[in-house]
Amino acid sequence: MTTNGSPGRLHAVVAIVGVDGAGKTTQAHLLAAWLAAAGYSADYWQNAGGRRWFGRLAQFFGRPDAQALLGVGGMLFVESVLRWLAIARALVRSRFRRHIAVMDRYSWCQYASIRAHASMAATVPSPDGPSRRERRARRLYGLFREPDLTVFLAVPPGRAWTRVEERGTDHEDLGYLAAADAAYRSLPEADRFVVIDADRDPASVQRDLRLAVADRLGLPGADVGPLVAP
Repeated sequence: MTTNGSPGRLHAVVAIVGVDGAGKTTQAHLLAAWLAAAGYSADYWQNAGGRRWFGRLAQFFGRPDAQALLGVGGMLFVESVLRWLAIARALVRSRFRRHIAVMDRYSWCQYASIRAHASMAATVPSPDGPSRRERRARRLYGLFREPDLTVFLAVPPGRAWTRVEERGTDHEDLGYLAAADAAYRSLPEADRFVVIDADRDPASVQRDLRLAVADRLGLPGADVGPLVAP
């Protein structure tokens, strides 16, 4: 989705990350629309890794999910490649258009996904730092710039699981959501995230998100309200 306004802080990148069910897509859409209303051109980009699409394909072939179809390694490889291509396209096109890029997921999501799957498969935690798979992903994704702002939408895994079930388009294992939450918090980049409590109504979350963006990007005249919950 592209929203049109005057160029604001050109080429700025805002990444919204968190576990499935945290509300990333809802908040990113609202943020891009608000930036346009405030006079700043912005692009919304959904940098998904294809897990949901492959999940539907797996069900077509009688498998419960994408992981059962491709295996953990296969799914992580496909996810890494598709997300990398999506992020590359988003960064190039937003820079060419001189727009703010609102990123629904970013590199950190891939690192967290790799860590979460590794922690669920391991019987004993590894003391040796990032896995070989994560190191490869970091070399690949290291070509991308770090966002001007990364917002981590924090929500209890149980609440995230309920939201995923309520939307009815896919499923997540509660244990995996807990592992993913821990994985995000364990990333070396996590101390640079702005953490927003996402276990609230969407309007309250969006208000805090707008305040964080206006402060970090230095957007003059960016009024954060009024808000209407989606």
